[in-house]
Amino acid sequence: MRRTIALLMALAMLLCLAACGGSNTPAATEAPAAEEPAAEAPAAEEPAAEEPAAGEASDVIPGLEDGVLTIAMECAYAPYNWTQSDDSNGAVPISGTNEYANGYDVMIAKKICEANGWDLEVIRTDWDSLVPGVQTGLYDAVIAGQSMTEERSEMVDFAGPYFYASIVCVTTKDSPYASAQGLADLNGGSCTAQIATIWYDSMLPQIEGADIQTAAETAPAMLMALETGTVDFICTDMPTALGACAAYDDMVLLDFSGSDDNFEADEGDINIGVSLMKGNTALKEAIDSVLSTMTVDDFNSLMDQAIAVQPLSE
Repeated sequence: MRRTIALLMALAMLLCLAACGGSNTPAATEAPAAEEPAAEAPAAEEPAAEEPAAGEASDVIPGLEDGVLTIAMECAYAPYNWTQSDDSNGAVPISGTNEYANGYDVMIAKKICEANGWDLEVIRTDWDSLVPGVQTGLYDAVIAGQSMTEERSEMVDFAGPYFYASIVCVTTKDSPYASAQGLADLNGGSCTAQIATIWYDSMLPQIEGADIQTAAETAPAMLMALETGTVDFICTDMPTALGACAAYDDMVLLDFSGSDDNFEADEGDINIGVSLMKGNTALKEAIDSVLSTMTVDDFNSLMDQAIAVQPLSE
């Protein structure tokens, strides 16, 4: 009997111990489950942290997603732009060729690109293709000595100005017009200017009695017409005239700006700007942010540098 009681008591103690152990086991297995909600919260928030980067992408200027500003110019309009055979004096490659572009326009383009962290690509094209090309998005901008005329402003937007260019004439030292003091003194002279410019379309007709010849296709062709005696004088802007006199020692500048008998031109005729596709506000603002920090003296100083390094002939 005592043995039976002892066995029953031992069995009861074993059952109590098993019950205590059983109550601990669920608590141990349930603890990790209690941590799960806290672990899930941070993981759910991680994608949201990437949203600012996506917002930054939306600020990229249309057309410049690759970080390259593609511009067009003639590369034959010194001192604004010209073609040379190497990269001397800071010249840059002309796309699709083994040649290089340099000049005032290239210098301005490099300043714009450096300030905005862009690379620069230069495309060479003829004068009449500049506006259509930027209208169709063939290139991002034209930096080519273009006047900011009302007519052009109907087709493209302009950033700038990036130069202020007065209108002048150029003749040869042995010309009967070399001593002209005003437009009236050019009466009867044969003359020309580059095609599709305000010099040819608006300025030459202001010279009473002028014998206006066919427009020259390019600036070099205009200078050659004067150099070969085909015309008595040409009409152009001040930088082009200064560049011509530097390249040809027999040419002289006719500047009537101190006279009452001078060309009549509005700001659009003498302000030189960067043409862009209509509505490309972001690119205009980015370019203007650079040009607006430059003064007239800055522009003139840079133009002097361009004239100093331009080739003697093209």
